[in-house]
Amino acid sequence: MPNIMLTRIDNRLIHGQVATQWTNVIGANLILVANDKVASDKMRQGLMDMAAPNGVATRYFTIQKTIDVIHKAADRQKIFIICETPQDVLKLVEGGVPITKVNVGNMHMAEGKRQVAQVVAVDDEDVETFKKLKEKGVELEIRKVPTESAEDAQKLFK
Repeated sequence: MPNIMLTRIDNRLIHGQVATQWTNVIGANLILVANDKVASDKMRQGLMDMAAPNGVATRYFTIQKTIDVIHKAADRQKIFIICETPQDVLKLVEGGVPITKVNVGNMHMAEGKRQVAQVVAVDDEDVETFKKLKEKGVELEIRKVPTESAEDAQKLFK
């Protein structure tokens, strides 16, 4: 069973807050970005590698590759999975990745989305996806950084 410390939705993927605060608090030594576009974008990977803390490994896998290899992870790997969207997390869960809790950290406002929390904007597809994750027993929390209190996850269903 892979040692998944936390799964986070953050459309910025690896950046300062994630790299410094979350990784340290959860004790991760591997940040796995599960994202189809980034898996083949060496330039974005290089930029994110610069934000990753020293001593923390990074991997950039497609959603399918994550599903295919996550169960081969070594026990010593304390994995922090970061996805861009709730849809990507749902694909991982449906593919057998044992995700029990999702931290919703940042979902930017965009056309067709509505702001439901300080840093979270959703559309109807996101709401349906969060409902499916909850039905599958995945705990949801809205929290930007570990030092803040979690916001009410019910906001994700509005």
